[in-house]
Amino acid sequence: MNLELIVNAKGNEVDIAFLKDGVLTELHKEKGNQDFAVGDIYLGKVHRVIPSLNAAFVDVGYEKDAFLHYLDLGPQFKSLHKFVKRTMSQKSIPASLQNFPTEEDIDKNGKINDVVSGSQNILVQVAKEPISSKGPRLTSEITLAGRFVVLVPFGEKISLSQRIRNREERTRLRRLLTSIKPKNFGVIVRTVAENKKVAELDADLKDLYSRWEKIHENLNRAKPPKRVLGELNRTSTVLRDLLSANFSKIHINDDALGEEVKEYLRKIAPKQEKIVKTHAGKDVFDRFGINRQIKSAFGRQVNLKSGAYLIIEHTEAMHVIDVNSGSRKAGDKGQAMNALETNLECAEEIARVLRLRDMGGIIAIDFIDMPDRAHQRQLFEKLKDCLKDDKAKHNVLPPSRFGVVEVTRQRVREVTDISTEEVCPCCEGTGKIQASVLITDQIQNNLRYIADELRVKKIVLKTHPFLAAFLTKGWFLSKRRKWSSEMKLGIKIESDSDYSFLQYKFFTPSGEPIDD
Repeated sequence: MNLELIVNAKGNEVDIAFLKDGVLTELHKEKGNQDFAVGDIYLGKVHRVIPSLNAAFVDVGYEKDAFLHYLDLGPQFKSLHKFVKRTMSQKSIPASLQNFPTEEDIDKNGKINDVVSGSQNILVQVAKEPISSKGPRLTSEITLAGRFVVLVPFGEKISLSQRIRNREERTRLRRLLTSIKPKNFGVIVRTVAENKKVAELDADLKDLYSRWEKIHENLNRAKPPKRVLGELNRTSTVLRDLLSANFSKIHINDDALGEEVKEYLRKIAPKQEKIVKTHAGKDVFDRFGINRQIKSAFGRQVNLKSGAYLIIEHTEAMHVIDVNSGSRKAGDKGQAMNALETNLECAEEIARVLRLRDMGGIIAIDFIDMPDRAHQRQLFEKLKDCLKDDKAKHNVLPPSRFGVVEVTRQRVREVTDISTEEVCPCCEGTGKIQASVLITDQIQNNLRYIADELRVKKIVLKTHPFLAAFLTKGWFLSKRRKWSSEMKLGIKIESDSDYSFLQYKFFTPSGEPIDD
């Protein structure tokens, strides 16, 4: 499997494309100075406590108060609040929790007004970015994510990824993390930690602990609302979560960003620093065909190579996907097998599109009807298998009696929306263009101005091939020859297919534009 990461920086935005065997699988967009990203940690102030919702609204500096539910407080909320309160009061307590007197866990079925009060300072982490008209969603169960492990303050539990299935490896990792983790810190072991050496795990833990020390330092004398720790930028986050030995290339079009990525790789995977290739000043999305794949995957209609296609509609409540066989040929296999093969092919594309567009919430998929129960089970297993690499939490239900498959997928940020429509270059969206019979008069007037007022002797006229052919038609009787003789002006006409039908521009022979 060939994995590539393409990073395209333009202005204050960075677009990141993840390719698997040349196929666009994930797309991330990072805007400059983006606040309230998932993973950011804030010192907020409780604005309102709503017992009927068993939740509180917290001011973290966003235009709308953020939402914090009781179940998102975390079992060790009392210990965290005690630590924050003492640190803010400038009492000389260390960042280490080794001798910190922890509190008992909060009641799993308790009420929010029993532990949270209005105007209370509270340490929270962004769990979901602001979506539509809603503010961020928060959690007080602080987690610091590294490449191999996740550090959980005030916990003692060691949890391992379910994808690590080898019993001996699970035992080794559990024993190893028990010996090196700080006291009063829990650890979640990620899948990529499998078979890693103790030195790599220990370095990752130390890096995360230094980030906890940074939180402790920033809390001292802090006044809410304040961000006390920002998550890594999106490029480094993607590298942290996706980087593996299968990566063959990382292409970046910005030297400074390329150096940042190399510096990050030196810390987490020194041997892979050489896979970073910089292409300064170039649009790498165009160079590697990413823009073409984006246009084909983000429209209302998504076409497959076989001729089948998807129709995707977004509503406030849910996303709806309709599967159509289109021009796909059935061959000699019959209608039932054609429906099955079309549905299986579309299941792969749907799994890719869900990740690519970051579609969350409820997704209803109307596959082609298949009366055969065995075919329905095969489709159900195929869709689940295609979604197994999706890091967003999801759930897939078997086809209903109407043939509709329902999927729920975790929503942590707004669905990625890329317009695949372009404004007509001729009418600029108005639906009207200048009368074509007048275009030669307009060009002639501009040429006369250039010859008489600007005193230019030779020019290059660039225009659409159709217009260029019209102006040079009939060498002796052509418009170009007539104008050249009449105005004593050397005129060279060049065609450019990038120009719209009635577009034209004047240049000097050296290529400098002439203002008409």
